[in-house]
Amino acid sequence: MSILIYAEATDGKLKKTAFELASYAKATGEKVVALTINADNTGELGKYGVDKVLQVSNEALKNFNPKAVSEALTQAAQQENIKTIVLSNTTDAKYLAPLLAVKLNAGFAANVVALPESLSPLKVKQAVFTNKAFAITELHAETNIIALSKNAFGLKESTGAAETVSFTPNLSEALLQNHVTDVSKATNKVTIADAEIVVSGGRGLKGPENWGMIEELASVLGAATACSKPVSDIGWRPHSEHVGQTGKPVASNLYIAVGISGAIQHLAGVNASKVKVVINNDPEAPFFKAADYGVVGDAFEVVPKLIEKLKAFKAANN
Repeated sequence: MSILIYAEATDGKLKKTAFELASYAKATGEKVVALTINADNTGELGKYGVDKVLQVSNEALKNFNPKAVSEALTQAAQQENIKTIVLSNTTDAKYLAPLLAVKLNAGFAANVVALPESLSPLKVKQAVFTNKAFAITELHAETNIIALSKNAFGLKESTGAAETVSFTPNLSEALLQNHVTDVSKATNKVTIADAEIVVSGGRGLKGPENWGMIEELASVLGAATACSKPVSDIGWRPHSEHVGQTGKPVASNLYIAVGISGAIQHLAGVNASKVKVVINNDPEAPFFKAADYGVVGDAFEVVPKLIEKLKAFKAANN
């Protein structure tokens, strides 16, 4: 039996989630097959347990096309006689998974946070109710798809090497009719999707002119910057940085909220983070009830001191 993973790539480089999926699939003890699209560093997948890489090279798939990718995965699953497919719980996969499930008449479970309790039937543990509870779900379809929550398993290096073979799925013109005309990307910044640490600011920062200390703290920590919905709504920060239930979900190892009171929609979107730290001058702020650590104090005093201490710590350990 083999497990198929979809190893996502950006600008020719595999994402961290690809290696996490490889680690996860390898830990089941089954043979691991990976499908990659326009990725240059497919050999690295072998370090995390992938046995075989199906490498798709197609300029028409330079930008994500869920219909075409779902068809490529369908053909790969049929070729390799795959009964279990593992995706990462990314934004792309949320578009991809239902299309793939329909094509394969497959069962599907999202937000999976642990290794399967069994493979036949496939029994997995899911985070549910905006990560406030867990459910054990059994999938009884002939083919099943699961989406692993980011940072739920981590990276586990393995021994061995992956065999990379060219794979050319039969994609009709109808599947490739949608074209992306322009993509604007921030440069030299850690993205929220890939970040292990996220530093987020709210209205407590009083204005966009004070965002320098959020960016400096993020720089020291090698983190991504983010913000609450009100901050993006009033134009202090771009909507691409808005995190929460109505923005980008966050499942980082560390989430630092500065000047964010903690509305229920915000907490629902960041609750999957392993460690949550809040800095707020209001001791009654709802975020304190959800946080693992809290600092009651003025952000304009606390954050600069935190930056100073972190810089001193890094200097002493370099």
